[in-house]
Formats: sequence, structure tokens, C-alpha cells
Amino acid sequence: MESVELKVEMVGIHEKRLRKCLSKLKGIEKVEVDANSQKVVVTGYAHRNKILKAIRRGGLKADFWSAQNELLTAYASASTYGSLRFSNNNFF
Repeated sequence: MESVELKVEMVGIHEKRLRKCLSKLKGIEKVEVDANSQKVVVTGYAHRNKILKAIRRGGLKADFWSAQNELLTAYASASTYGSLRFSNNNFF
């Protein structure tokens, strides 16, 4: 069994559309959706390219999850930059 992590641009009702697209594929056991970080984890025996293609056919923008997405999510979740700390070192 394989887990495929995807970044899918979603708004409120897109989760239902996403699940409907993936329900048509054979071999999918579980779909986990995190709407805040726009991350979808699909677990099953379906090939990762077929999963991506099915989501895109459903009219959603999707791509494979990367380490860069983790950084962007962490940066966006730091509300009003309270948890991000910058040093006061002068580089000049």
C-alpha cells in the first residue's frame, strides 16, 4: 500500500468534489483532507499519477506535495508573525 501526498487548491465545497473524483478510482483505501494547509493524503494501491490525473479531471488544481509546501504552510500559519523570530544581526 502506498501513501500519496498532494497539494490541492480547495475552497469550501471542493472537498466533496475531490472525494467524488477519487471514489471513481479503484484501489483507494483512505483519503485524508487538511483544508487549512490544502494537503490531501491518499492511501491505497492506485498509481500516484492516476490519482493526480483524476483530481485534475475533476477541475481542481493539484500537484504532488513537496518540502517547499511544508515551509510555505509553516510560514502562513504563523499568525501575525508572532512565532517567527528574526535575529537583529547586521549583515553589512
